[in-house]
Amino acid sequence: MTSVLAAGDHFVAPQVFVDALRRSAGAHDLDFSTLRLPWPVEPFGPVGNVQEASGTEQQLLDALGGAEIVATQMAPFTAEVLAAAPDLKFVGVCRGGPVNVDLTAATDHGVIVSYAPGRNAAAAAEFAVGLILAALRRIPGSDAELKAGNWRGDYYAYENAGIELEGSTAGLVGYGAIGRIVARVLSAFGAHVLVSDPFADPEDVRRDGVELVGLEDLLRRSSVVSLHARLTEDTHHLLNADNLKLLPEGAALINSARGGLLDYAPLPELLKSGKLGALAVDVYDIEPPPRDWPLFDAPNVITTPHLAGATRQTAHRAADIVAGEVARYLDGRRPRFVANPEVLDRIEGLRP
Repeated sequence: MTSVLAAGDHFVAPQVFVDALRRSAGAHDLDFSTLRLPWPVEPFGPVGNVQEASGTEQQLLDALGGAEIVATQMAPFTAEVLAAAPDLKFVGVCRGGPVNVDLTAATDHGVIVSYAPGRNAAAAAEFAVGLILAALRRIPGSDAELKAGNWRGDYYAYENAGIELEGSTAGLVGYGAIGRIVARVLSAFGAHVLVSDPFADPEDVRRDGVELVGLEDLLRRSSVVSLHARLTEDTHHLLNADNLKLLPEGAALINSARGGLLDYAPLPELLKSGKLGALAVDVYDIEPPPRDWPLFDAPNVITTPHLAGATRQTAHRAADIVAGEVARYLDGRRPRFVANPEVLDRIEGLRP
């Protein structure tokens, strides 16, 4: 019998993991225990030496027992936790990147760490398109004004009117699973789509009917820019005070990817001057942002509380991907999405 801990939360619940594992790995004799972590009722954050985690190291250690396999989204697998879990062999993280796991420590202890690429691609892409439309057409602001008793007919004045996607140039910074869906939708609206991504295959981009350009060229030409890159040391503050000046007058900027991709400090002044016509953000440099955050008082700003991936389908898809990886491991096969692939060579008998 294989001991499995389903360490869920209030989005991907423990029972969602259990049900997915029974469907995918039901041929194996599994003994389940469960843990519910407080995210998103309580924001995630750094725990020990890992990021974007929920709960405490002690909570996780108390729940682990002799578990060989853990399915989770936010559990903090720090160096300390991994050192104290000698029976652990596999951690399945149902996120696009397992930032809540110390990969070096996992590899040192021979623990496979899998992840779930594309789990929220549809949800995040749809949300980004929603933010783009809301920003270009002043939808949240006009809704709030009308509910406050103000009929803003002046929004129809030429200088206040929004812009259409049809015939506009839209720039996407990052062209992974999410960016490709957004590009397809914006192209259907009639926008000319530019893409900046050093890892994109030029042939794939060409076949998709979009134009691959450098970042500075994209910023100069785009009336709306949406961020879809992964946050790394190289992409931290990828958009900043220096290159944001390249945007056309009145451009709209959308960030539903990661707060660290964008330097928020110059944005209030760019908005007040009109250089930046609209800003829509779902992610922040500090989450949640403080009540005195300067952008709350800046004009034409739309804010949402990190909701881009929040669909029920995402929760089930994420659990299913992890369950599939667990099933491969239990069947003696190499998982497909491994964050520390070097550990696989130390495990005898794994088949492709």
